[in-house]
Amino acid sequence: MSTTDSANPPPTEDVWHEAHASEDFALLRRRLRAFVFPVSALFLVWYLVYVLLADYAHGFMSIKLVGNINIGLVLGLLQFVSTFVITTIYVRYANRNLDPVAERIRAKVEDAS
Repeated sequence: MSTTDSANPPPTEDVWHEAHASEDFALLRRRLRAFVFPVSALFLVWYLVYVLLADYAHGFMSIKLVGNINIGLVLGLLQFVSTFVITTIYVRYANRNLDPVAERIRAKVEDAS
């Protein structure tokens, strides 16, 4: 059902301000930031290390591991793997810690309108 239906008018500005000022909203923001900031910093450091190694450690990055596969190629592929791992971990974290709080906020907003 759409929020534009006449049976369910959209929430008023006061309802949105109340939701924004609620303890649940503050909890949601704290939990989101507790995950996003450290993980983003960790990933950016990991990426920066990879770029610096690629630029300044040619000898190290060109060490062959198996056949023509070298450390640079493996670390580059691990960049993709780490992206998928972070995404999976975030989805699990959100399902467990963020979605229940967001659902409570949504229900309060819908009930107040």
